Amino acid sequence: MHEASTQFLESLLLTPSPPGYESAIQEHVRAWARNYADEVVTDRHGNVIAVRNPGAEPRVMFAGHCDQLALMVQYIDDQGFLYVQPMGGWDIMILLGQKLTVWTRTGPLPGVVARKAPHLLTADDRKKVPEFTDVWVDIGAASREEAQSTVAIGDTITVELGVRWLHNELAVAAGMDDKVGVWVVMEALRLLHGKQLAGSFYFVSTVQEEIGLRGATTSAYGIHPHVGVAIDVTHATDTPGQDKKQIGEAKLGLGPVLSRGPNVNPRVHELFVQTAKEDAIDVQIRAHPRGTGTDANAIQLSRDGVAAGLIGIPNRYMHSPVEMVSLRDLDRSAQLVAGFCRRIRPELDWRP
Repeated sequence: MHEASTQFLESLLLTPSPPGYESAIQEHVRAWARNYADEVVTDRHGNVIAVRNPGAEPRVMFAGHCDQLALMVQYIDDQGFLYVQPMGGWDIMILLGQKLTVWTRTGPLPGVVARKAPHLLTADDRKKVPEFTDVWVDIGAASREEAQSTVAIGDTITVELGVRWLHNELAVAAGMDDKVGVWVVMEALRLLHGKQLAGSFYFVSTVQEEIGLRGATTSAYGIHPHVGVAIDVTHATDTPGQDKKQIGEAKLGLGPVLSRGPNVNPRVHELFVQTAKEDAIDVQIRAHPRGTGTDANAIQLSRDGVAAGLIGIPNRYMHSPVEMVSLRDLDRSAQLVAGFCRRIRPELDWRP
């Protein structure tokens, strides 16, 4: 991986980005995009849009969402414990016992999420999956007043952020979903720097995907693209217990996953397959018989309809603090997006 690009990836993974609170990470995106785009704008929703060749046709949009799973402070009790509600789809059993960071107005504050020790749980309690009202965040405060001196209702919380590098060019971090998609979109922008392109190309870091594909909805409406492609993570099935008969097969390190199904325009899919073949990029295929639950849903249904596509980055342990991806897959995904852009022509017919 390109050295500056590796540093950019790290900056994304080490920056908090709860849904609706993405301004810090978008600063990194803007700083990167300004080096390679003709213009960089931020809309009122917070989406960052880097444009090549504004005003030309066709308009082609690529979207990766920068928000990550988080928690929000809902209540502070008399003893100074924080009670939280989820921002996005947490598995609370994975969350228990994690080191956390509360992002306060005065800076980051360490804490942990916990409940009663197992020795103190009743037999019935041990059989139950706890609710968020059954757990709390401990910041070490001795009272509500002490906690409120730094923490406010509505402050956001993430797991402790960091990156670990494993064997075989694998990386582990919270928020791979979908900061790696943002990285792919912006790395493709870098790869296309100085290249002639036929059309306008919009490289978008979208917001609030984890709570309803919200940033993709507004940015796609504003861009009004002819073609729109989401880059998101997809479930890797190369771990024990996966039902490949139900969700298909995808492995880390074997390249990006191209989706097929009603959420994907067949002409877009065919051009990605052609690009992969001609540029010798390994890809995998996955079937999605309905909407995909990604920004591709919102993009496809924008205005009068968009020719949509979806690239998935294989991801182990999704929606956990230890999401795992392959750097090879990231590089290949960016190369695939760049190659796709180079093959866009105004005369292409995107109708199925």
